[in-house]
Amino acid sequence: MFRALVVLSLFILARVGQVFSHQESGEWSCESHAEIRVRAEFRPGVVTVDGHVDDWKDVDGTQFPLLPALDPDADKAYNGGKMTIKTLHDGKDIFYMLQVDGNYAYSDGDNKKCPSVALMFAVGENATYHRMGGCEQEPDSCNSKTCHGHEVDIMHFSIGNAIPGRLYGGNPVDNGEGNGGDRFGHLVDLYAWNPHCRYLDGVGPTANDSSAQNDWKGAWWHSSLTSHSGFVKEDSPYASNTQPGTYYFEFSRPLSTMDRLQQDVQFTIGKASKISAALWYPVDGKPWHGSAHYSTSCDWIPMDIMASISGSKSEAAVSNPWDAATAFSLLFSVVAFCTSLFIGHRISTSKEIRFTAMDNL
Repeated sequence: MFRALVVLSLFILARVGQVFSHQESGEWSCESHAEIRVRAEFRPGVVTVDGHVDDWKDVDGTQFPLLPALDPDADKAYNGGKMTIKTLHDGKDIFYMLQVDGNYAYSDGDNKKCPSVALMFAVGENATYHRMGGCEQEPDSCNSKTCHGHEVDIMHFSIGNAIPGRLYGGNPVDNGEGNGGDRFGHLVDLYAWNPHCRYLDGVGPTANDSSAQNDWKGAWWHSSLTSHSGFVKEDSPYASNTQPGTYYFEFSRPLSTMDRLQQDVQFTIGKASKISAALWYPVDGKPWHGSAHYSTSCDWIPMDIMASISGSKSEAAVSNPWDAATAFSLLFSVVAFCTSLFIGHRISTSKEIRFTAMDNL
């Protein structure tokens, strides 16, 4: 049994390594747009994570050009166009929608011939975007002590085994084993200190911890898919390849998780976090490789977790003490007071009302 678990862990880590292999060449150069921010507004009860994005139509998004992550040159940008990121929260969970144009590409069971996306967040105070946390330790020496402060949190979704419109991510089977894996749709929960030291939540270089779990849920869709009644595995590949259209990826996760290993980012309402998004795409039908991904920026993008809907009537109602109920109460009190004065004045000046002594009653 133990040997089987070891083999399974090595297999999972090998698949993670295939996705995130990272080989740089030349000197790193970055010209980020620090003024661009992502805003997660408070909008409860708006989004259902199912891949269909009609419920996002009134939520503002931010567009980002997709440049090669290891060589952010505008001349080498993703030829499908920009990625739009939308996000909101309901006070308990945070939601993301990634939208990017691309011809339909799907090969059942082959992740590298299908699009793939990832979100990365800074956890440690010293975590850099470049080199996935930036810890200088080698794979044989990186651990929670030598790389403390460089932790990044990663969610990665490879759709080669995921049915469009179905929910993937955290599930009782993998969470029961105490790791961030997803054996059904490969929507996995990871952490890293650098590109060569990355693991599923709960899995480490020295020992595993059974308290970890995958906190993410997600689904995907493509605009060329015509059926909305629900696909099953036998419908694969679901549509004809090379059809033009748009990919949609929806995700959710609790604002706060039960992580005690410094592997999950913890979101706080009213404060900012650091985010980045990436896309892998089989350009011209050719399988992508791990380091050939596009990124929304060559540095962290600030993400504000808003306390309310910015500029909306609901925000004004929360911040303005003179709300409708208060105004009505004040008006009613004034009218009642004036009415009592008027009646008292009429009684005191009327000659028809005679004084009657108490003794005569």
